[in-house]
Amino acid sequence: MQRQIFTEEHHAFRETVRTFLTKEVLPHYEQWEKDGIVSREAWLAAGRQGLLGLAVPEEYGGGGNTDFRYSAVLAEEFTRAGTPGLALGLHNDIIGPYLTGLATDEQKRRWLPGFCSGETITAIAMTEPGAGSDLQGIRTTAEDEGDHWLLNGSKTFISNGILADLVVVVAKTTPEGGAKGLSLIVVERGAEGFERGRNLDKIGQKSQDTAELFFNDVRVPKENLLGERDGAFIHLMTNLAQERMGIAVAGIAAAEHLLEITTRYVKEREAFGRPLARLQHIRFEIAEMATECAVTHAFLDRCIVDHSDGTLDAVHASMAKWWATELQKRVADRCLQLHGGYGYMTEYPIARAFTDGRIQTIYGGTTEIMKEIIGRSLLA
Repeated sequence: MQRQIFTEEHHAFRETVRTFLTKEVLPHYEQWEKDGIVSREAWLAAGRQGLLGLAVPEEYGGGGNTDFRYSAVLAEEFTRAGTPGLALGLHNDIIGPYLTGLATDEQKRRWLPGFCSGETITAIAMTEPGAGSDLQGIRTTAEDEGDHWLLNGSKTFISNGILADLVVVVAKTTPEGGAKGLSLIVVERGAEGFERGRNLDKIGQKSQDTAELFFNDVRVPKENLLGERDGAFIHLMTNLAQERMGIAVAGIAAAEHLLEITTRYVKEREAFGRPLARLQHIRFEIAEMATECAVTHAFLDRCIVDHSDGTLDAVHASMAKWWATELQKRVADRCLQLHGGYGYMTEYPIARAFTDGRIQTIYGGTTEIMKEIIGRSLLA
């Protein structure tokens, strides 16, 4: 089906992204996978190309465009290229809204120019070893010491954790307040007492640095409070819809790309003296996946437009996230199976896509959390 949501400007931007991937990412990606981290030069190159801070006001060096369709194009093209390690979506679509929507003018002048140039790489530190998706279980504390916050605690599974120059930390500022006693505290590289643990060894997305972070009596300036004191819960809930949409867009893009790869493969691969595509079972498998992808993409495109218009609610974002990522998981598994033994070889794109994509149903809120959000809205 012909997609109707993109204009000529979006198509031109898509070509820019593809050129960037061809020149600045794909030639280096295998080395980044071996290193377990991408080059900082890639971030600077993304900044020079205008791929960072798409929604940041132009006065701070950004694109000044809040149309989420540009972010969708970026997510689709990075997914099709098989290069999730350079986490521009995390930087632009997850952390960016906190800085543009909550930062003071002074904070914006201090942080946003580097955010847009690629000199300042960002991360958000929410997950803790014992808390997971449960905000009420967060134990990291930020005590008010008059002229500074005293930050203590640890975080884990933090994307961009090694490279990050600016970390938005979710911490308790009112211990008895539960989830409503949390604040966002920004910790900058070099702060005394801020330490990074190991670069975690994951089954996929090897080049995306994911780390443990430790905060031991870190003195954070009072002016590094982002948003309202004890307001983190509302701030986090406000921005989660966009995070989940970004993950959902990548999910359907991955599913469709894997289907394309596998369709070509079964046409070329022969078994029992004829192409696999001649077998009815194979045709049925391809037909089922193609139909699921088409239906899902129609829903996702509607969600993309609604989000660009500011009308997408948390429930439909949750629907999009859980459905698209679970579809991605199913398609990856079925496509790998259709590749037979070759699908298990890392030199085949399907193998890496299988492991890279497995995290999709977990981060940004697990499938189970998404269903709980949807169920509560229907049965409250």
